[in-house]
Amino acid sequence: MSASETSYKDTLNLLKTDFSMRANSRQREPELQGFWAELNLYNRLSRENPGPVFTLHDGPPYANGALHVGHALNKTLKDIINKVQLMQGKKARYIPGWDCHGLPIELKVLQSLKAEERRELKPLELRRKAHAYAEQQVEGQRQGFRRWGIWGEWDTPYLTLQKRYEAAQIDVFGRMVLAGHIYRGLKPVHWSPSSRTALAEAELEYPDGHTSPSVFVAFPVEQLSSALAEAGVSCEGLAVAIWTTTPWTLPANLAVAVNGRLDYSICQSSSGGQLIVASDLVESLSQQLELKLEPLQQVKGEALEGLTYRHPLLERSNPVVIGGDYITTEAGTGLVHTAPGHGVDDFNTGRKYDLPVLCPVDEGGWLTEEAGPFAGLNVLKDANTAIISALQEAKALLAEERYEHRYPYDWRTKKPTIFRATEQWFASVEGFRESALSAIDSVEWLPASGRNRIEGMVRDRGDWCISRQRTWGVPIPVFYHRTSGEVLLNADTLQHIQALIAEHGADIWWERDEADLLPTAYRDEADQWRKGTDTMDVWFDSGSSWAGVLGGLEAEADTSLNYPADLYLEGSDQHRGWFQSSLLTSVAVNGKAPYKRVLTHGFTLDEKGRKMSKSLGNVVDPAVIVEGGKNQKQEPPYGADVLRLWVSSVDYSADVPLGPGIVKQLADVYRKVRNTARYLLGNLHDFDPSRDAVPLADLPLLDRWMLQRTAKILEEVSGDFERYEFYRFFQTLQNFCVVDLSNVYLDIAKDRLYVSAADSFRRRSCQTVMALVLERLAGMIAPVLSHMAEDIWQHLPYSVEEASVFLRGWPQADASWSGLSSAESEAIDAAVQLRALLNRQLESCRSNGDLGASLEAAVQLELGSGPLADALQRALEQLQASPHPEVDNLADWLLISQLQLGGQPPESPLAEITEEGVTLRISKAAGEKCARCWHYETDIGSNAAHPEICGRCVAAIGA
Repeated sequence: MSASETSYKDTLNLLKTDFSMRANSRQREPELQGFWAELNLYNRLSRENPGPVFTLHDGPPYANGALHVGHALNKTLKDIINKVQLMQGKKARYIPGWDCHGLPIELKVLQSLKAEERRELKPLELRRKAHAYAEQQVEGQRQGFRRWGIWGEWDTPYLTLQKRYEAAQIDVFGRMVLAGHIYRGLKPVHWSPSSRTALAEAELEYPDGHTSPSVFVAFPVEQLSSALAEAGVSCEGLAVAIWTTTPWTLPANLAVAVNGRLDYSICQSSSGGQLIVASDLVESLSQQLELKLEPLQQVKGEALEGLTYRHPLLERSNPVVIGGDYITTEAGTGLVHTAPGHGVDDFNTGRKYDLPVLCPVDEGGWLTEEAGPFAGLNVLKDANTAIISALQEAKALLAEERYEHRYPYDWRTKKPTIFRATEQWFASVEGFRESALSAIDSVEWLPASGRNRIEGMVRDRGDWCISRQRTWGVPIPVFYHRTSGEVLLNADTLQHIQALIAEHGADIWWERDEADLLPTAYRDEADQWRKGTDTMDVWFDSGSSWAGVLGGLEAEADTSLNYPADLYLEGSDQHRGWFQSSLLTSVAVNGKAPYKRVLTHGFTLDEKGRKMSKSLGNVVDPAVIVEGGKNQKQEPPYGADVLRLWVSSVDYSADVPLGPGIVKQLADVYRKVRNTARYLLGNLHDFDPSRDAVPLADLPLLDRWMLQRTAKILEEVSGDFERYEFYRFFQTLQNFCVVDLSNVYLDIAKDRLYVSAADSFRRRSCQTVMALVLERLAGMIAPVLSHMAEDIWQHLPYSVEEASVFLRGWPQADASWSGLSSAESEAIDAAVQLRALLNRQLESCRSNGDLGASLEAAVQLELGSGPLADALQRALEQLQASPHPEVDNLADWLLISQLQLGGQPPESPLAEITEEGVTLRISKAAGEKCARCWHYETDIGSNAAHPEICGRCVAAIGA
């Protein structure tokens, strides 16, 4: 650069701002969070806003383990929604919560102890250690959430271990008891031998690839039913054939069930003897059993009722009974091995026939003495093998094969469960099922498929087993008579225990004996009663949060929170978890759903659509995204805003991907938005709206178009947030910054901003628009890019009334911004279309080495007949009518030095194109390059004092 060029550079209005191109997020984001804390910003807005209350009720994450990207997706979605509501003037309090009871925490405590310490550990000591561990985990997760810029009442969250919360939970339980919805019964439940406790459906998972040893077994007939005897069937060599995938349950077999409406065949077997099987399965069973089965006689299932058979392994005779529609011909033999102690259908059928509930399996999964010769075997280890061998020896085994099927596992220990009949406490869903289904109808489900999902689950679910055989939880406050086993559970005992827990916490149940736990009326007989040892299902804990947090039980509820809540938002797996447990408890007590709207999101996957796992090495740690990894060149700190931008970029209604490549792409988008903001800030360094702003009515056409585009963008984004379609906001933001601003308006505005006299109308009108756009850009991105938005606000080079962008409220556009006529809008659109057409030709000239910058070009524009030509003709008329030709002229909009409309074509154009009636001919611009504005002009040197610059620049510098 020459000396004169250097001096003229000093006369340009170049960018000036301390707003860094680099976010420096590790340092800057915590600083901004500290600034929000100093302003007490969240508390001020959530309590003092003038608008109505909005309550997004937080589903409690489990207080165990480091935060993962699922947490980031969930909590950031909630934060975006809450910040929009706050900026719209609503009182949106967000009380984060944690689920603190349950087996995983109990196991963590036990695993931290030596064997001898575990043996000597008293329940109360275990509870105190679990309490401390849970609080430690809460603190770690809380710091992570705060680092992501999530706003909420972090100093006063709700924890399911808090005594106030536990008392509310006991209140919910008590009301369900008094309404007749809670009962104790012996029923088969999902039992986890690895956890030694009953499980709810929501605590199960069904991993792929589980196989079981399935067996076909012949039970020899001892006595015919009267219907078969009358039909002349012989008992000699006759057997009923059953199929089971749980051979270990055969010692508990007490019946064989058939479907009374199905047809059954008595078949001659090629191995000798006869088998009774479903008629529809004769052909397939011949192949599976590798036996030729020849039907001799056909009867209805009801004709088999009353037949008795001999158990092939034990000295026991059992009946054939009529079961229900669960008996089909889709698999097996059509005759179902029935063990009432090990299956819900078996139990219900057994109850019809007064069969005993035999369950020869203890809590660890070991067969008891009731299993006869198989006592001491483990049902998930060696019992199947031993029983299959015994069947073979007894010549009762027809066939054996591996069978792959869905099988329930304990979601915590990742080990198989079993069905096992035990005395448990149940919530009778039957008692309020119809009310629950009606409540589901009253809720808005997003996506709509969520309604069908939870409706099917509630309609088909059995009674809810709410008791657990663990120590770390809220007690089921019941007393048992030491002699008769009678249950003591009434309004007096419930009220007394609730008051004790409200004052002292649930530990009181373990700290005190019966005399101190029973109400006054029962204390004289305290020695006759024994307090229960069961705790409540953790889903009952979290499912009571509408009472413990939202005040759903209080006659005069806290008006700062809504019950029912305006919104519940969790992962789609919570249809069977928290959404459902909350619904059932709320409906059982209050007859209504605890929420008005439920929004669900999918799960996080890697970039290839695979589930994240340590073994695959594809886990993305949000802490590494935010703070960087050990090698910060390979894993740079992108900051919380890039993590938040990812959340806004995905269609979370389905499963969402994340990986290093995606993070880099998001970082690029982040930088584009940041650099756009920086450009706007840098060009406003000498602008004060109170002093320098141009009245909106006086703005040139291009400026008014930019305001109209901004108004349209704000309308679109407001709708995107209103519909929770944040990915549309992400797309709109990108297009606005890259296309509308950078590629069009700001690209055209560079000459006005840099070259014009500092206080000229041409520059001030542009700055007026830039300030208006910048403030609204900051407001628009604030719910998502919260730190960047605040950083922009703190770097505004002029004073504004609000200390924070969040105090400005949701960005609005003045009605006058949309005042362009259709003809004016069409004029801009036509010019933008022409720019695109010209830029393609200029790029071609640059590639050929014919031209450098676009300002080296002169363009001849010839308009013929065609859609674009017609639009441009009208556009030129609009521009000619503009009172501001120094801004509204096509040559400046095209970023060229000279524009010729019609007339004589250049002799040897560098490029020529005709499209839609428009002909463009490109040639070298006449004149010389101005050392200041870089335009090619013919008046260079006309001013002797400034021989290297054009007349326009001479005027701009006041020479």
